Amino acid sequence: MHLKVYEVMNPRILPLKTKQTLGEVYRLFVDFELDASPVINDDGEPIGLITKQRLLELLAEQESRETEIEKIIQENKEVIYFDDEVPDIRKQKFTCRPVLRDGRLVGMLYYNDVLKALALQVEKEKEEIEAAIDAVYNPVIEIDTDYKIKIFNRQATKLLGIEAEKARGANAHEILAGSEVLEALIYGSHNPLPSNKMVICGRSFLPYRNNVMKENNVIGSVLVLREISEFEALVKESEYTKKLNRELDAIIESSFDGLYVTDGEANTLMLNSGFQRITGITAEECLGRNMADLVEEGVFSRSGTLFALEKRERVTISLVARTGNEVLVTSNPIFDDEGNIILVVTNVRDITELNNLERKLEQVEGLTRFYLTELQSLKLQTSRQLVFNSSKMKELLNMVLRVTGVDSTVLIQGESGVGKELIAEIIHSNSNRKDGPMVKVNCGAIPENLLESELFGYEAGAFTGASKTGKVGLFEFAQGGILFLDEIGDMPLNLQVKLLRVLQDKEINRVGGEQPIKVDLRILAGTNRNLVEMIANHQFRLDLYYRLNVIPILVPPLRERREDIPVLANYFIEGFNQKYQMNKHLHKAVIDVLTEYEWPGNVRELENLMERLVVTSINNIINMQDLPASFKIPPVKVNSEQELIPLREAIENTERQLLKNAFARYRSSYQVAEVLKVNQSTIIRKASKYGIRRKDGRIVE
Repeated sequence: MHLKVYEVMNPRILPLKTKQTLGEVYRLFVDFELDASPVINDDGEPIGLITKQRLLELLAEQESRETEIEKIIQENKEVIYFDDEVPDIRKQKFTCRPVLRDGRLVGMLYYNDVLKALALQVEKEKEEIEAAIDAVYNPVIEIDTDYKIKIFNRQATKLLGIEAEKARGANAHEILAGSEVLEALIYGSHNPLPSNKMVICGRSFLPYRNNVMKENNVIGSVLVLREISEFEALVKESEYTKKLNRELDAIIESSFDGLYVTDGEANTLMLNSGFQRITGITAEECLGRNMADLVEEGVFSRSGTLFALEKRERVTISLVARTGNEVLVTSNPIFDDEGNIILVVTNVRDITELNNLERKLEQVEGLTRFYLTELQSLKLQTSRQLVFNSSKMKELLNMVLRVTGVDSTVLIQGESGVGKELIAEIIHSNSNRKDGPMVKVNCGAIPENLLESELFGYEAGAFTGASKTGKVGLFEFAQGGILFLDEIGDMPLNLQVKLLRVLQDKEINRVGGEQPIKVDLRILAGTNRNLVEMIANHQFRLDLYYRLNVIPILVPPLRERREDIPVLANYFIEGFNQKYQMNKHLHKAVIDVLTEYEWPGNVRELENLMERLVVTSINNIINMQDLPASFKIPPVKVNSEQELIPLREAIENTERQLLKNAFARYRSSYQVAEVLKVNQSTIIRKASKYGIRRKDGRIVE
C-alpha cells in the first residue's frame, strides 16, 4: 500500500514564531484544536515543532506562560516533502512532520491521519478480496482458531442453503453442526477416495483443507470443495478405462482453468486449451508422454502429478514451464475400489493472473479519479477564457479540481488580472454546491460604511434610512452555495472579526438583529495583497488568515507562464473578431514582443489590449506599428568604441547587481525572493554563485 504525502497531509498549518510565548501558543492550540504546530524562523523555514503533549507537560510543570517558545522548542530536523511517499509507520514512529513544497511550508503530516488512511485502504482491499472470493466457482469456507467463520462465499451459500451474512462471524459448530463439511473443515482428511469424497445434495465433492498461516503461526483453516460429480459419472461409464470418451473431452475443454489428466503411471492422456493458454506448452509436446520425461527434459520444472502419485494424496505446488510462465497446480489422484490410482487430474492456474487481480482492482479507483480529472481539465480548457498551454496552469487546474470535492475554505492569491474570479467559478461549477448560488462581492469596491449591511443584511429600522422591511445580506443569499469574497485584504478590521465568527460558528447576525441565523455555504476568498505583510503591520487579523488559508491557491502572473501569452492573445483576437465581425490576425513579430512584455495587468491587460488592436488597427494583419508606445522597445545604443562582452556575462552582471541591491534593502532571502518574484531556493543558489552575503550589517562579495 502506497500513499503520497499530499493525499494524507493536513493543509491547515499554524506556524509559530520563536518569540511567541507559552501562553499565546496554548490559546492557539485550544482555539484551533491543534495536535502540533511547526516553529519557523524569520525566513519562514521550519526549525522545530511544538506538540500538544509537550505543551501539556510544560503547563503541568507550571512553566511560566511568558516563556518564549524558542527556549522550549522541540528540535525536529525531519521534514517531509509534498510528493514523497508516506513513511511506513510500522518502521518509523512519529507524531507529525512539517510538509514542504518548493521550499515552502504547505501542511503537516500527522501519524493519526496516516493511520486512518491506511486503515481505509486495508478495509477497501478486504472488500475487494471478499468480492474475488465470492467470484470463485468452488465453495470456500474459512474459520479462525476459535472456530469463528471468517469467509463464507456465494457458492457455499448456494450449496448449503445458509446465508453468508448469517454464517460470517458465527461459530462453525453451531452453523455447520452435524455436517461432513464441519469435520472436513476442522480436522481435514487425507484418506484415499472414495472414503474422503463428500456427497452434498446429491453432488460429489473433494474437500481440500489447509491451514491459514501468519508469521509461521496457524491462525485458522480454509476448506475448498471441488465438485467431481461429472468426472465421477464419466469414469464410471468408461469403467475406469484409460480412454475417456468425447463427453469427458468436452467437459475438460470447457474449463477456463487448465486441466491435465494422466493415468496411474503418469502417462499424459489429455489436456485442455486452458492449459496451453496458461503455460504456453502445446498438446503436441505432451500427449502420450510420461510426466517424468517431461520434467527431465525441462518442459516443466517439476510435476504435481508425480508428487500426487508418490504421496497418494492431493498435492498443491507451483512450477515453471519452459516458456517462463509460473503456474499453481493442484493434482488429485483418483482411486478405484481396490485403492489403486487410475487417474491423476491436475488443475492449473496462472499465478500471474491471481497476483494481478488485486493490483488491477486497486488501480481501478485511481484510474477513475485520474480520467475524471483529465476529462474535467479538458472540459475546462475549452470553457470561458480558461485557455493555457503552460505546465504551471495545468498543475494549478489539477489542484483546483482536487479541492472542488470538499467544503474547505480556499484562499486564492495572485496579482490583479490573473483570473482569481474565474478560479472561484471553476470551483463552484465542479463542486457539490454547483446547483446552489455563486455570490461574488468585491470587498474593496463597496464603501466601508455599507459593506457590513451588504454582507450581513439588517433588520427593519436598524439605522436611519434603513428599509422598513429590513434587508437580506449576501451571506443569506449564498445559502446552499458559495460566497466569493474578492479583495479580502481590503475588508475593515471590525468586519474581519465578524467574518471569523461566520467561519467558526456557521452563523451570522444581521445589523440591528439579536437572533443568530445559521448559514450553510462555502467561503472562497481572493486577494492580490500580501496578507502576511499586512498582519505584521496590524492591518489583517492573524486568526482570520489561518481560517481562510486552509487551502491556499496561488495563481501565477502572466510573466511567469509566458508560453500562455501567444495562446491567450490569439484566443482573444478570435473572440473580438466574432464580436465585431472582423478578420484580424497578429504578426509573428507582434507575438514575440507580447511574449517578452512584463504584463503588470496580467490576463485582463492582455484582453483589453487585444480588443484595442482589433478595433483600431487599419489592416487585417496587426503589426508593430499598431502597438502602443510602451510595447515598442528602442534599439540598444552601443558605442562603437565600447567593448562588447558575451551576452551570458552581461546577464550575470545584471543579476549580480540586482541581488546586491535587493539584499542591501531586505534582511532575508525570503523577502528578496518575494520582491523579485522567484522561489527562495533560486535566490539562495544565485547568491551563493555570486558570493553575495551579509557581514556586520553590510553586503559583501
